[in-house]
Amino acid sequence: MERVLVIHGPNLNLLGSRDPGIYGNRTLAELDEEIAGWGRDLGVDVETFQSNHEGEILDRIQRADHDGVIINAGALTHYSFSLHDAIEAISPPVVEVHISNVRAREHWRRRSVIAAACVASIYGRGARSYHDALRHLVHRSRWPAETRRYGDDADDQIGDLRLPDGEGPFPVAVIIHGGFWADVWQRDLMDAVAIDISRRGWATWNIEYRRVGSGGGWPGTQADVAAAIDAIPTLSDRLDPQRVIVVGHSAGGQLALWSAGRHPDSSAVVPMGVVALAPITDLTQAHRLGLDDGAVERYLRRSPDKDGARYRESSPVSLLPLGVPQVIVHGDLDDRVPVQMSRAYAGEAADAGDEVRYHEFEGSGHFEVIDPGHIVWSKIADEIDQFLS
Repeated sequence: MERVLVIHGPNLNLLGSRDPGIYGNRTLAELDEEIAGWGRDLGVDVETFQSNHEGEILDRIQRADHDGVIINAGALTHYSFSLHDAIEAISPPVVEVHISNVRAREHWRRRSVIAAACVASIYGRGARSYHDALRHLVHRSRWPAETRRYGDDADDQIGDLRLPDGEGPFPVAVIIHGGFWADVWQRDLMDAVAIDISRRGWATWNIEYRRVGSGGGWPGTQADVAAAIDAIPTLSDRLDPQRVIVVGHSAGGQLALWSAGRHPDSSAVVPMGVVALAPITDLTQAHRLGLDDGAVERYLRRSPDKDGARYRESSPVSLLPLGVPQVIVHGDLDDRVPVQMSRAYAGEAADAGDEVRYHEFEGSGHFEVIDPGHIVWSKIADEIDQFLS
């Protein structure tokens, strides 16, 4: 991935003055400068283009002279089937972006007619949506993934499957992203982790699931995670469903640990271990701490005083012993999920008889543990590799 085209659609020339409470205070020129800087950091040359005219945008897309395209189509997103057809007709991958959370706005904004032609849709992250779209295109070029469905929801009951070279059968690392179960955060957060683990000889299944704001929350989110894991035998005959680990970050760490503690039927895939990175292990405590301004209550749809059983059934600490080896990792400077939560969980898991290895990294925060370029990742990767032996 060397050259990326960024297309801004109608009215994006008004950035900085149009509804700054929704779109921010950056002007389009300032945003373009920032995007160019992100491109340089990722080793990518970026060209930006803006037009209020559908035909000009179609003409620019049809030139297909870049390795990848990022498009914020503005209102064209919701009705331009000609734009969908133009994107579908070119070979470079296209990522749809939006500054605002379009799923939380007017009903007509929630429908995208171009999403099906794009390889990903990233929204609701402010200007960072462009950064994350660039990062996704770069990672996609480094190790392309096959997107597979494990349920009927074509947007959220899907995952990215990466297979190493060879016939297999390969051990499988199921990867679960975090983001406090909110719909604006998606599996692109774990692209780099998935690629690094695949390079180590694992097949990786980087899953999406229904989240709060996209039809998820209790119990659907947990049901999706269980279904995605149990779908492993159907994905490829080059996978070994007897050698599966689950790697989760933050809220994904909660889901990873929960998946090992659930009580599956005989057809379920049982993980042989869990790697939980900065996990939320006690939902009652997380609610009391007000993590992400009430994320737990939004996820479980109740306060613990209204339904304490729902909290216990979803909290890994209440499911102990899980009966599988666990690696718990946390940075001592984490300002999203308190490190004390992992310290307490690791102690209680060991007391309950589980095999637990706990690593606390000095000077690390919430996201260093999912950055393969950071020094802490080498220890995490070593722990993952130990499951092969």
